[in-house]
Amino acid sequence: MITSQILSLIKMAITEDLPGEDITTRSLFRSDSFVQAEIVAKEPGVLAGIDVACEVFKQIDPNLTVEKLLSDGTKLVPFNPKIRDKKSVLIKLKGSLFSILASERVALNFLQHLSGIATETYRYVREIEGYKTKIMDTRKTLPGYRVLEKYAVRVAGGVNHRFDLTEAVLIKDNHILAGKKNHFQLGELVANAIKNNDSSIKVEVEVENLEQAKEALDNGAVYLLLDNMEVPLIERIVNLANGKAVLEVSGGVKIHNLQDIAKTGVDFISVGAITHSTRFLDLSLEII
Repeated sequence: MITSQILSLIKMAITEDLPGEDITTRSLFRSDSFVQAEIVAKEPGVLAGIDVACEVFKQIDPNLTVEKLLSDGTKLVPFNPKIRDKKSVLIKLKGSLFSILASERVALNFLQHLSGIATETYRYVREIEGYKTKIMDTRKTLPGYRVLEKYAVRVAGGVNHRFDLTEAVLIKDNHILAGKKNHFQLGELVANAIKNNDSSIKVEVEVENLEQAKEALDNGAVYLLLDNMEVPLIERIVNLANGKAVLEVSGGVKIHNLQDIAKTGVDFISVGAITHSTRFLDLSLEII
């Protein structure tokens, strides 16, 4: 999983946090010492990013013993020292005190952020279990972190929308407004997108009403994004498409209305919040 792109991100994060020495630890202790530590879960959640966290420790000190105890996708159980559930301890570490404490924050930042995304994604996925509809992410990601954030979505059972602007065509509201200024109707934009791209390129059209949906379908669209629509309108467009187009709902999606949307029979519900608005999952590194 540690590609050259991810490794560059890890190295950037280490340099950001550790441009020199950890002056706190080195001013408290005259010499280094051998210690053991572990990273534990402090709340329930879905694990993501464990290989990235392990790589942080290895980059800072190749001599550290880094033992990965769990795999991404594991449903974590809060740590209880009296019980020590196997799904509570993520990583065990042995080696230099200086190195472990110097690595702590960067490793946890990756691990907590990605596990937070996986946990929130799983909350949405679980809400519509039993329906054909899948939870999908968006491109609303932190710059540089997209490959990791989209990975965390997949770990939790979500699916990825296009990774970048080269991967698929998505005709959005601003394209439609720009088209009108240049005397192009929506149908012409759809036809141009289909004509000017290889047949392997997906062409998706964002529509805001029944009329736009009909115009897009009449001009060859086979993938519609239904933007900020109420359930009754979604149902009408599902009936209009009659299985001839992939349908994605986006905008105004909350956990409480997921099932109502899924019941309409759409294929995907895209949720920007699973990447742009999640909180860190509570994880902790503890010297033992």
